[in-house]
Amino acid sequence: MSVVDVGVIGLGAMGADHVRSLVEHVPHARVTAVFDPVPERAAAVAAAVGARVVATDEEVVAAPDVQAVVVTSPDHTHARLTLACIAAGKPVLCEKPLGTGPEESAQVVAAEAAAGRRLVTVGFMRRFDPGYLELRDAVRGGLVGDPLVVHNVHRNAAAHPDATSEGVVTNSMVHELDVLPWLTGLPVTALDVRAPHSEGLREPQLATVVLGDGEVLATVEVFPNARYGYDVRCEVVGTSGTVSLRPPARLDVALDGRAGPAVPADFRSRFADAYRAELAAWAAAAADGGATGASALDGHRANLAAAAGVESLRTGRTVTVAADPA
Repeated sequence: MSVVDVGVIGLGAMGADHVRSLVEHVPHARVTAVFDPVPERAAAVAAAVGARVVATDEEVVAAPDVQAVVVTSPDHTHARLTLACIAAGKPVLCEKPLGTGPEESAQVVAAEAAAGRRLVTVGFMRRFDPGYLELRDAVRGGLVGDPLVVHNVHRNAAAHPDATSEGVVTNSMVHELDVLPWLTGLPVTALDVRAPHSEGLREPQLATVVLGDGEVLATVEVFPNARYGYDVRCEVVGTSGTVSLRPPARLDVALDGRAGPAVPADFRSRFADAYRAELAAWAAAAADGGATGASALDGHRANLAAAAGVESLRTGRTVTVAADPA
């Protein structure tokens, strides 16, 4: 397999982890150029892996020694940089969300279609998680009969300092809004998102999600400040049984700061294997000039569903998801 030269934009916690994973776990990838708006951070990451620092994010895309790009910069840069990669003909792994809303992600879908080949992978890493893959195989293989209800839990120990009530939907719940169609084969068609009345961040949020014509219903609880750890669960109830994805548990009670070893501290440790598998699969596809995993259209559909969820949270009504271009 040929080696692909990768540029990485954004070197915060996730970007730095991606650089390390590419260097340590993906032998067919080589990190050649990096950018971060904090020069000291960029210099430290680059020195550790033998890459060079460039002056701007779009210079990474244009660099002749970069064949493919990983975008882990802030959300408002995602669509712009992904569009630049498409224009340059370079495969791109863009962390979710694919733009700040459906308007931006629609531009990405249209640009990729005009380019005539797939270049975009959206970083929905759960599609590469061993547990979620086993769960999907079980559901799609008919283990529990026809799926009827899917229950999802998504809790963080502490919210990001910049978290907003709308962002709980667009930046956290969006994972479930991608995974539900991937698990069931049915699109998200309507959402009803509620939260307790509270000042500041509205949490926890509880969504009722309609899939298809109502053949499957789902619940999604997202709790950014659950305090005890990072906890992701999923159960699919079908006509002949149930199958669950749960943390390895010896734990019945999880309290403030005392989750115990069964619950990871954060998303990076919980999904470390998924991120590595995602990067390896993406690099292999990028070496051939293509993409894998969640597509630009998948990212756009998740954004459409998230937009409906934000409107539901604001209005207190069930909101139908707008039609996508496919």
